[in-house]
Amino acid sequence: MKCLVVIAHPLEESLCQSLAFQVCESLKAAGHETRIENLYHNNFNAALNSAERASYYKHPYESSSIQAEVDHLLSAEGLVICFPTWWFGFPAILKGWFDRIWGPGIAYDHATDLGAIKPRLDKLQKVLIITTLGSPWWVDKLIMRQPVKRILKTAILGTCAPACQFEMLTLYKSEQLNDTQVSAFVKKIKRALSTW
Repeated sequence: MKCLVVIAHPLEESLCQSLAFQVCESLKAAGHETRIENLYHNNFNAALNSAERASYYKHPYESSSIQAEVDHLLSAEGLVICFPTWWFGFPAILKGWFDRIWGPGIAYDHATDLGAIKPRLDKLQKVLIITTLGSPWWVDKLIMRQPVKRILKTAILGTCAPACQFEMLTLYKSEQLNDTQVSAFVKKIKRALSTW
């Protein structure tokens, strides 16, 4: 498959970057065509600009300054996103990637009556989300009710690529782990990608 790996962590030596490296190694070893989009390394501008916003309900959406990233998304059959969960949400740069790249005419079409949007990412078959979280599992699942997972699964992929296979792996208490725990999580990643 053509796979896009999106990384959203500012530190090169971070656990997220290490996990993303494991993802890329696994995909390449399995023969997948893999493209890496490291948002911080590429100095991706997360801010939706005025021309992009002004064209949201016009045709076409103004994507000239982000056309390369748009093309990468549109050609992807598999998508892996590696990021830290901060304040039970996306890093700003990743939120901006969704705001700008998953625009109208790219990831979806507006309904003519401004009703439910119509999905466009029919090519996207599999999505794996890998995130690190400092909190224990019970805070995310029982108290916060997994906001990041709900947004990704329902609001973003559910409306733009409803037929894709979705899986999310969260590494809890990520600031307190030993090598054995990290290795066990890497095995989960490899197991998830083995079906690709």
